[in-house]
Amino acid sequence: MHIAKPQSKQPIPENATRVFKGVIFDVYQWEQELFDGSRTMFEKLRRPDTVLVVPVTEDGKIILCRQQQPGQDVFVGTFGGRVDEGESPIEAAKRELLEESGYEAADWILLDAHQPVSKIEWAVYIFIARGCRKVTEQDLDGGEKIDLDFVTFDEFVQRAVDPNFEEKELRVKLLEAKLDANKMAELKKLILG
Repeated sequence: MHIAKPQSKQPIPENATRVFKGVIFDVYQWEQELFDGSRTMFEKLRRPDTVLVVPVTEDGKIILCRQQQPGQDVFVGTFGGRVDEGESPIEAAKRELLEESGYEAADWILLDAHQPVSKIEWAVYIFIARGCRKVTEQDLDGGEKIDLDFVTFDEFVQRAVDPNFEEKELRVKLLEAKLDANKMAELKKLILG
């Protein structure tokens, strides 16, 4: 599955200079001409892209994760993480699902791909992973504690629209669907098959 990266609304120009290289974030700066002819310094961050995975078991249950990471409160969300260098978004989604849940999916669908913030070059890919079955134990890194929670579609919608649900990008999709019965029916069919 080839997935094109969504374009940034304000791309980092070729003449930009990387002024800081971090573990996750790099900072780029460039001089920009303003409408009045004056010039000023613009700045933008770049970070690895992110994948989010909504896994659905063979019997139609959606798997959520109750997760804790150092320095954070416990949160409920989906599975996912950073796309590693040289890895495609779908490869990252498959890896993250397997590591964090121990499940593999028979069918993968891209629900959405967008760049949510104009000042950060960073794409978020949301996948639906259908036909999931357990194939191994979780392989969590030292900074993760994850418990699995199996819910119905209606329970998923209810939890995902809660302000404490971790994935804001997915919450927006579900809130839109709650306002339009046709969109909700389409989303339910897409997720459950």
